[in-house]
Amino acid sequence: MTRLSDAFAKPHAALVCFITAGDGDTAANLDALVEGGADVIELGMPFTDPMADGPAIQEANLRSFGKGTTTADVFAIASAFRSRHPDVPLVLMGYANPMIRRGPEWFASSAKDAGVDGVICVDIPPEEDDALGPALRANGIAPIRLATPTTDAKRLPQVLENSSGFLYYVAVAGITGMQQAAIESIEANVSRIKRSTEIPVAVGFGVRTPEQAAEIAQVADGVVVGSALVELVGKHGVDAPARLRELTASLAKAVHSAAKAAA
Repeated sequence: MTRLSDAFAKPHAALVCFITAGDGDTAANLDALVEGGADVIELGMPFTDPMADGPAIQEANLRSFGKGTTTADVFAIASAFRSRHPDVPLVLMGYANPMIRRGPEWFASSAKDAGVDGVICVDIPPEEDDALGPALRANGIAPIRLATPTTDAKRLPQVLENSSGFLYYVAVAGITGMQQAAIESIEANVSRIKRSTEIPVAVGFGVRTPEQAAEIAQVADGVVVGSALVELVGKHGVDAPARLRELTASLAKAVHSAAKAAA
């Protein structure tokens, strides 16, 4: 068992919470997510051209870069988080350039040393797994892949091959935080994916409220919330941890109780 597998083995769906590294008091913000009940943490690596992200996360990246955040800083944040929270899964999410520019082995080794459990690289497709996947797997780190509503039966096996940890199902064909897919579409696609794999399926993009999260928790193994949390960091600054803790607690209550009710 790993930290990630433990998180998805609970008798309820997992709440996966995302914030951007270097945005605000990241350590305090991460602690607030854990205290609020997040089962898995996604730590965004700031990038200059985050093609899959909407305005909230784009602005968070700019705030982070404004403070001079580097890849080394991201690893330092991750390492400190691991020291404070030895049992909470931590996933890095970002883009290829910062992950492979010094070589995939360097990145994977540094991630392992920092206590990272998984990596989501948005812009390395399954066909280019060799760019990063072997180095991650050699260091015991789960390469977490993305599937979308357009991932058809022909392509799905490629997405699932060599993937582990969980599959991130992008509920909408668009950017983060901008729209919410119909639950009927989510249920149909999650069911279709789960017929092909035993990897847990977590659903994200557009999930903002406890009500939305609870609905998805009835049909998926996990619910990912990002932009709604990142917006709180941008709006409240040093006061963000209290707001993050409050929203995370309401999301966790909704996700965890919805799964139990559907069991």
